[in-house]
Amino acid sequence: MKKTTAFFCQECGYESAKWVGQCPACRNWNTMVEEPVRAAAPKSGAASRGFAGTSQSHRPVSLKEIGGGQEVRVPTGFPEMDRVLGGGVVKGSMILIGGDPGIGKSTLLLQAAANMAKEGRSILYVSGEESLQQIRLRAERVGGASDTLKFYCETDLDDVRETVLVEKPELVIIDSIQTMFSAAVDAAPGAVSQVRETTGVLLRLAKETGTTIFIIGHVTKEGTVAGPRVLEHMVDTVLYFEGDRYSSYRILRGVKNRFGATNEIGVFEMRGEGLVEVPDPSEYLLSGRPAGASGSVVTCSMEGTRPMLTEVQALVTRSSFGFPKRQAAGTDLNRMSVLLAVMEKRLGIPLSEYDAYVNLAGGMRQKEPSLDLGIVLAVLSSYTGRVIDSGVVAFGEVGLAGEVRQVAQAEQRVQEAAKMGFTTCILPKAGLSKIRAPKGIKLLGVRSIGEAKDLI
Repeated sequence: MKKTTAFFCQECGYESAKWVGQCPACRNWNTMVEEPVRAAAPKSGAASRGFAGTSQSHRPVSLKEIGGGQEVRVPTGFPEMDRVLGGGVVKGSMILIGGDPGIGKSTLLLQAAANMAKEGRSILYVSGEESLQQIRLRAERVGGASDTLKFYCETDLDDVRETVLVEKPELVIIDSIQTMFSAAVDAAPGAVSQVRETTGVLLRLAKETGTTIFIIGHVTKEGTVAGPRVLEHMVDTVLYFEGDRYSSYRILRGVKNRFGATNEIGVFEMRGEGLVEVPDPSEYLLSGRPAGASGSVVTCSMEGTRPMLTEVQALVTRSSFGFPKRQAAGTDLNRMSVLLAVMEKRLGIPLSEYDAYVNLAGGMRQKEPSLDLGIVLAVLSSYTGRVIDSGVVAFGEVGLAGEVRQVAQAEQRVQEAAKMGFTTCILPKAGLSKIRAPKGIKLLGVRSIGEAKDLI
């Protein structure tokens, strides 16, 4: 069959017959790469009908004609992981998990596979990066020994597909998608066209056989899964495994989920025996708080449906140069700069003469608007030298006029603060009457950052 070449965008997967400097789809520059492709073969058999059981799609159908069925979820043995997935893995779904090298993606899936295998479920772990001996050493360390958990070292997609059809496992793990290659595409493993083709074949396999497939994807230096962005659009669920290499804690974050809520997170700790769940991340994030230090305040953000208390630290010092320095760790630097400008304009504080540093303790990365009030109070505390009481928690969105706006799920945030022993909560005045305050916590509503300043 005659082969030719085409140009693919590494960001969105757009295909072009010729090279262009700017992708017409996503408008990014210098993202087009040339890859050899194969001419499309005539459709036949199951391929012409789409996924198994969808032959009726040759004509439009109503909802009443579509066969129904309750989605079956299988627990992974990790409640934190099940929370992110929406209650467990769904039969016939395809799940992509990405993360930095060495962060623990393979360890997480190996432990989840071991947990499910102990329940009698058949699992096939396909590795294209490690030998069987290497996998055995890691499996013995994390307790992955089970008769229903099988390992297969192969990178040829055709062999992997045939093995899945013969073994008929309930769950397949591909480690990693960048190592798989198809003979139908004349390109090296990891190339854009190879990643697209192998993912497409595995997706059809999952839908036709009802097998759940996990695929591990490497990430680029920008933090996105390597390969075209269309890879994330093809799968049912996209998870990112995040963490600082100098910290033992890891965060599993759901970016896309067709079977549950997005932005849910699960917290794990990496130990010698593998990953261990952290059921109460607020306690971990608040551990080691300084006593009697200015520039520190606790705020509450929502990660999916989970409220999380985080310590916001700020340091304000007089600038030695004409241009003040701004630095943010764990939050958006541009948003921090806007808040400093609002404080200077509405409160009359000359922050343009001071360097300002903001840090979210614990290594978390959060950008929710509810952090605004906590950042403002932490900066005020550092600037004035006044210490905010350790029993105070504050949250709320700050507008350009200095007003404090209402945030979603305020009652859940207050309940989390009360559970962790906080006695005072500074929050937006709007909607305060609808919140049922738990016993032992006092609610102080504010309309502006000026009113919040008077409370500290």
